[in-house]
Amino acid sequence: MGFKRFLLVLIIIILGIAVSISYWQQQVDEPLILSNPVLITIDEGTTGHSALARLKDKKLTDISDISAKIWLKVVFSGTHIRAGTYQLRPGMTMPEAFDTFASGPEHQFSVSLIDGLTFSQWQTLLSQHPFIDYDLTPEVLAKLKSRWPWPPESGLESLEGLFLADTYHFTADTKASSLLIRAMDAMQVFLSERWQSRQQGLPLQSPYSALILASIIEKETAVPAERAEIAGVFVNRLQKNMRLQTDPTVIYGIGEDYDGNITRAHLRQKTAYNTYVIKGLPPTPIAMAGRPALEAALQPQTTDALYFVAKGDGSHQFSQTLEQHNAAVQKYQLNNR
Repeated sequence: MGFKRFLLVLIIIILGIAVSISYWQQQVDEPLILSNPVLITIDEGTTGHSALARLKDKKLTDISDISAKIWLKVVFSGTHIRAGTYQLRPGMTMPEAFDTFASGPEHQFSVSLIDGLTFSQWQTLLSQHPFIDYDLTPEVLAKLKSRWPWPPESGLESLEGLFLADTYHFTADTKASSLLIRAMDAMQVFLSERWQSRQQGLPLQSPYSALILASIIEKETAVPAERAEIAGVFVNRLQKNMRLQTDPTVIYGIGEDYDGNITRAHLRQKTAYNTYVIKGLPPTPIAMAGRPALEAALQPQTTDALYFVAKGDGSHQFSQTLEQHNAAVQKYQLNNR
């Protein structure tokens, strides 16, 4: 009888342990309480216990303290948590969350640095992003200038246009300057490659002048099919020593005083950028350019057109003679007004 009782007690103990382990495993493997992805930032020096407390504070898990402590002691012991910002997704369990904290990857944020915007507008975008460390002091901006390999003969006046418009991915607290270095490096690689294979006979003295022309093309049209033809018109005018007479350069020269309306006085205003007044290209780009505008500047369409005018629907009417151009202006602009 003694042995039978001992065996019965042993069986009961084993069953109890098995039930406890099963309950513990069930708690550990329970998905986090999530209906949508959530970002969580782990600070430097965070321990497993403090990370668990963070999850519980955010009500992402209701695992019992004893179950969590056992898992941390038995399974997670000796594993280090890395600082960073991570994304937790619906269906993820607590062990999966801790694996993410330990080995990553960190969550990738993105910022779209849009073609056609100015550097000042890019600075605003970077400064407003909650996960970008905005560090663009005058000293940092000066260092960025020094990285540019093709300054004009008079020296680099501005950072305008020196960065390739694109969407850039990064982890939390990346410095704005680091993103701009990546964008500048991307521009240098792309422009250098395309400059080597550019169309022969272009009235462009350097990759920087190509960048200036590309920025004007960028501002002149949002119709992809027109970029190369507009580039061809500008190339024709430069080759004939005609003024470019493009409104975006006037607007850029006006600066913050521009109120959305170009007047005849503006067209006569003497600024370094007013291509109704100056001959050739303005001294710097007037906006950030993307790859298509750069391609158009270096591979313009062969055309006899010397003029174009906006139709009012985003596209343009191209003309070979001033007489044709004046008729198009009458049709598409004066009559519409």
